[in-house]
Amino acid sequence: MSADFLKQTPIAHRGLHDGTKPENSMPAFLAAIGHGYAIETDVRFTKDKQLVIFHDDDLLRMTGDPRPVSECTYADLASLPLRPSMQSNIAHIPLFSDFLQVIGGRVPLLIEIKNMPHVKGKEVAAAMYDLLKAYRGEYAVQSFNPLYVKAYKELCPAALCGILGTAEKGAAKGIEGHIIKHMSLNFWVKPDFISYRKEDLPRKKLARFKGIKLAWVIRSEAEARAALNHVHNIIFENFLP
Repeated sequence: MSADFLKQTPIAHRGLHDGTKPENSMPAFLAAIGHGYAIETDVRFTKDKQLVIFHDDDLLRMTGDPRPVSECTYADLASLPLRPSMQSNIAHIPLFSDFLQVIGGRVPLLIEIKNMPHVKGKEVAAAMYDLLKAYRGEYAVQSFNPLYVKAYKELCPAALCGILGTAEKGAAKGIEGHIIKHMSLNFWVKPDFISYRKEDLPRKKLARFKGIKLAWVIRSEAEARAALNHVHNIIFENFLP
């Protein structure tokens, strides 16, 4: 699988969302396609083990419902409108399978597997691969959880798989936080790329990494210029690079 898009095509963070097109919604994804951008998005399980496109652990910020996604079936989620939505075109939480069908290989995808307590890497990797094995577009998989990245790489060696990192305080606690900050298991995972938070650049370990390097989340031309001194490509929102 070619890695060219990870170096060359700006990646729209959760789609090209704005005041009328919610993040991680079909309208935001279609807008990104219209501009020829790659799409970054998030996947996680529902209670009934459906893979959905949604970033947060709970529904509060994006729907007003306080429940965790993991405690809801997809039937529970399907009727909840995402914020902000136009009354004439209300957006909802997509199934991962529907997302893949709509994108249809028109632009590359960067798919983040959200960290989910009590979900093993092999379980989520198998569910994703079951849907992606017939997909004919370019894609890459990333996660803060190295076990998820390793599991997907073992299942699909040809796939581009990367590690997310951040030095943000409070991002995670204890050993988990140390691993995320220092990417301590890269020797074992052997990622094809690293995606690191822009506020934490530059970093010596990132500079030494021989693979592809991405920065997130870039929100202006000035931030893009600064980040591109250290990485190959950007994951962006709130402006058009």
